[in-house]
Amino acid sequence: MKKMILLLVLCMITCQSFGQKYFTKTGTLNFEASVPAFEPVKASHSTTTAILDIATGKIAVLALVKGFRFKNALMEEHFNENYMDSDTYPKATFNGIIDGFSIDDLDVAKDYTVRGELNIHGKTKKIETTLTLAQVDDRLTLQTSFTAIPADFNIEIPGIVKEKISDKIRVSGNFELVKR
Repeated sequence: MKKMILLLVLCMITCQSFGQKYFTKTGTLNFEASVPAFEPVKASHSTTTAILDIATGKIAVLALVKGFRFKNALMEEHFNENYMDSDTYPKATFNGIIDGFSIDDLDVAKDYTVRGELNIHGKTKKIETTLTLAQVDDRLTLQTSFTAIPADFNIEIPGIVKEKISDKIRVSGNFELVKR
């Protein structure tokens, strides 16, 4: 009987914690490091994972670096091999918390401040940005954008191409999360 009660309690805890999370494996991340008069330097990633715990406002995002796609295959190869060292540093992550988050406030799109740690290329940096959240039926939509500086993550831009790549990378994300 004690085992049955313990099993029931564990099941309730598990079901409750899963009911408080929203999740996606198809989030989109884009970045652009273009400068005027040169070939555009931009990529998109459409299989980014994100999870949001609506009870705590904690959010986590994971992108496999090799998932970024460029128009130019050679640029993609250089990105993975020469800049991001994606065999050594295969993922980029963000772990943070949304200030003042409440699922009850999402009847209209609302802007929130999110603070957390961005890890790229084996280097972690604290960041703060704004994200927009809205509830659409049983889904949450999340949009954000911020700027990252390659030097902050020990990413070196060779002198020969330094003029062709911005020293400030514009990153944007769009996610449609479903209850897990």
